[in-house]
Amino acid sequence: MAGRNRTLVTEFLLIAFTEHPEWGLPLFLLFLSFYFVTLLGNAGMIILIHKDHQLHTPMYFFLGHLSFVDMCYSSAIVPQLLAVLLEHGTAISQARCAAQFFLFTFFASIDCYLLAIMAYDRYVAVCQPLLYVTIMTERARWGLVAGAYIAGFSSAFVRTVTAFTLSFCGNNEINFIFCDLPPLLKLTCGESFTQEVVIIVFAIFVMPACILVILVSYLFIIVAIMQIRSAGGRAKTFSTCASHLMAVSLFFGTLIFMYLRDNSGKSSEEDRVVSVLYTVVTPMLNPLIYSLRNKEVKAAVRKALSRSKASGKP
Repeated sequence: MAGRNRTLVTEFLLIAFTEHPEWGLPLFLLFLSFYFVTLLGNAGMIILIHKDHQLHTPMYFFLGHLSFVDMCYSSAIVPQLLAVLLEHGTAISQARCAAQFFLFTFFASIDCYLLAIMAYDRYVAVCQPLLYVTIMTERARWGLVAGAYIAGFSSAFVRTVTAFTLSFCGNNEINFIFCDLPPLLKLTCGESFTQEVVIIVFAIFVMPACILVILVSYLFIIVAIMQIRSAGGRAKTFSTCASHLMAVSLFFGTLIFMYLRDNSGKSSEEDRVVSVLYTVVTPMLNPLIYSLRNKEVKAAVRKALSRSKASGKP
């Protein structure tokens, strides 16, 4: 026992959006459709990259892994969210809560690292085009991706173990869409300063570090683009980075708003809306962004559709 009048919590109750029962079915159908679009869009991107030889380049190699991670990232959150909406709240054991937090942190961290790697890839392509092939070799690409997975696992493991060595007592309701750190810390009892410091330190190695790599890469890219004399050349060079820049802005923009702001006076309903953006909407939009903003992907889609029509003719 943490105290005479405190009962230790062994399971949590996820109650996101349950204060509006009439929203349950519409939100369930909406998020279910988002989830299907996420799976179909990202799986389609992976298949397209694998089938079309024009897309067998370092940038699309990283994009294929980003699509795979987005599918896993969304799958760690959305099915549980759908259960909460359908059942108007659902109980989750501390072990399942820890597993969900680990998977979310693991895949979100890999997402951050991959977006930073893709920024570095664009930097090499724009600023050192003659060395691009020798720098972005197959071995280098696999090494960068493996490093992202290893770093993501290490960060998620340490943060999960540290978070769930805390004692939770009293109220066990989590008014959020999944087991995330901010709502969990509100349920802790006893001294948690050391654990929170460890969690913050490891968080710094993910989001701020990746943002720094992205900002420095794009700073050099902007300088290189400004040195191109023709307006057409500048526009063409920048277009190769536009899709990635949009994906970065969408993903990191919502994460920064959620985790690096002053939470005083902020409503839990606002937090839930923001969390939906980076866990449900962003993984769905990434393949659409790369499809609509990228000539190579659009050409590959048209080629795949023409092949399917040709094969369907008698």
